[in-house]
Amino acid sequence: MDNGMKKLTALAGVIAATALLAACSSGAADAVTPTSDSSAFELPPTSGVFDYQLGGAYDELDLGDDPVGIDVVVRDATSEPLDGAYSVCYVNGFQTQPDDAEFWLEREDLLLHDSNGELVIDPEWPDEYVLDPSTSAQRDGILEILGPVIDGCEDDGFDAVEIDNLDTWTRFDEIDESGAHALAEAYVTRTHDAGMAIAQKNSAEITQVAHDEIGFDFAVTEECGVWEECAAYTDVYGDHVLQIEYPEALEKAGMTFDEVCVLADRAPLTILRDVELVPAGSSGYVYDAC
Repeated sequence: MDNGMKKLTALAGVIAATALLAACSSGAADAVTPTSDSSAFELPPTSGVFDYQLGGAYDELDLGDDPVGIDVVVRDATSEPLDGAYSVCYVNGFQTQPDDAEFWLEREDLLLHDSNGELVIDPEWPDEYVLDPSTSAQRDGILEILGPVIDGCEDDGFDAVEIDNLDTWTRFDEIDESGAHALAEAYVTRTHDAGMAIAQKNSAEITQVAHDEIGFDFAVTEECGVWEECAAYTDVYGDHVLQIEYPEALEKAGMTFDEVCVLADRAPLTILRDVELVPAGSSGYVYDAC
């Protein structure tokens, strides 16, 4: 598959695939029930150089001396994995991406509505609609769209997937908790069937359930040092935790990154990044590591 075809796995490209699925269906969507093939997958390394590159991909760290290679990296599903590194593919599994709003608005039944029937937008990310996994039909519809994105991560050569916004059911009362967990489990099954590991993203309050019942393999956590909740991840996933802290949150908490680095429960791979996650060399770029 050439690079242009691979990018059909990004959500914008899934429009064509979704239309094909609709054309081949009899009108009512069949239940999406992935079957596990027990594919082997690897967990991320617990040592080396880690970077979080959702704002733009680059191949080396430029820390003022010689360029430094990267061993573990998280990149958006629209990017390519990094050759020679353990590459994690970011997929926003419970909210929409800003550039995909028009696509999702054509599938409004899959989006969360408030008690007045208005679409719900994440107040922290005002260009993201919230997905509604409350019913089986909605989960099937969501997975019909995002399942191929997960498959595309494997096609591109990623080693793992990070599913973001697992915690929407804790932030929006209209979402059914069991439905959210069922969608998460479907993402786990789809990812494992593709031969990749899958990361729990944040949601410290359900880490044990996320690992033991839903089936996540490792964790990606933001600001667990600031919120004093790193043990919620490392007690469950051990060293297989990727930890990101941000300067503004540390400053607000009256902490320094050095103080995070000496926490007994912090992850072995802990980094400091700018909140916009801009590429190296860009204005505002921040990177440090314990």
